[in-house]
Amino acid sequence: MSLSRREFVQYLSIAPLLTSAMPVVSQQTNSRANRIAQIIREYSEQGIHRTGTDVDTTSAHWMFARLQESGVDAVLDPVELERVEVIDASFTFPNQQLECEPLHDCLYTGAEGITGTLGPLGSDADIGVIMLPPSTVSPRHTQLQEARLNGSHRGIVIVSDLGYPPEGIATINAEDFRAPFGPPVVQIANASWEALQQAMSQRQSAKIVARCERIAVTAFNVRGRINGNNPALPPLVIMTPRSGWWQCASERGGGIALFLELARDFSLRPPQRDVIFTANTGHELSHLGLDQYLHNNPSLVRDAAMWIHLGANFAAKGSSIRLQYSEERFRALTLKHLALLDLQPGIETPIDSRPLGEARNVYDGGGNFISLLGNNPLFHHPHDVWPDAVDMDTTTAWVEAFSSLVMELGDAS
Repeated sequence: MSLSRREFVQYLSIAPLLTSAMPVVSQQTNSRANRIAQIIREYSEQGIHRTGTDVDTTSAHWMFARLQESGVDAVLDPVELERVEVIDASFTFPNQQLECEPLHDCLYTGAEGITGTLGPLGSDADIGVIMLPPSTVSPRHTQLQEARLNGSHRGIVIVSDLGYPPEGIATINAEDFRAPFGPPVVQIANASWEALQQAMSQRQSAKIVARCERIAVTAFNVRGRINGNNPALPPLVIMTPRSGWWQCASERGGGIALFLELARDFSLRPPQRDVIFTANTGHELSHLGLDQYLHNNPSLVRDAAMWIHLGANFAAKGSSIRLQYSEERFRALTLKHLALLDLQPGIETPIDSRPLGEARNVYDGGGNFISLLGNNPLFHHPHDVWPDAVDMDTTTAWVEAFSSLVMELGDAS
């Protein structure tokens, strides 16, 4: 039995009204939708998921327990790091004192801060200002990186793009977390953008305080394994990031829900090949949890039959879903399963291009991968919370399609 996407969404709206005599496939689909909703709600309600925080630790134990409940042999692997602890952070210009969020891979100020003239990034002002989206794939991010490297400003202010709500800071990932560099950089919401533009035009004075310290903490990767019926076959690896700047309901929730659903599916129907599960902390800190996992398993990138990357944002309202593949044959297989639910990606990363997200680590190591992710109007923003940010109909449909795809990969010889 196959359902068009429209029929599938219609089913979800009437499923609670159906009797116990409904088809088994429909019963299973409705149960899956309920489980997905519960997983994303619980994850969102845990709090702010920054790596190495108490919430991050609580979330790791929660995922560990859910894997165990599904019959997966799960383990918590410690990840040692130095978390950035913000002591005092503010940005002040005439008649405005704003809360801010320092970058987690820059250098910081003392208690006295930095005072100087305001101007656009690239000008001769002491404090350069630029408006950016949080995604690091844009010419404006290249401009920011160059300014940080060449020391053209004593400090930098990043304003969240006007596409975001006026309140709340859309934060940028720390791609150089292990080797911080450049001047102090703080991020602010866009609510004061008009006043800030006027202050820049008049070359007014401003002050940045970004007083932070690094604290040694332990975070956790969560891994598990289901043994297949034919251990001679190379394993299938299913990975998802599990940390982020805020509550990350639609950014991380879809990948985590699909990850846990696949664990349940394989437990109920054991595959031919071994299936390895890894949910990694440190996503927002240049994938440091995945880096450690790959360091501890150096041959796995190439030895695995396939890596399934369950990435960001495909659960978000307004998402254009992106697929990424290492080879054309994996693209054809993926599209075959999507067609059963009348699904198709909005974007596909060219096969010869370096992919986004954690799939890049597999690409760099020469491994096979299929990667699911998307974009998000609330990407890295504190308003990304359950239920308002999540498109449950779309999420459930894509989880259903990827379950079918990955189950086939688990049995492929």
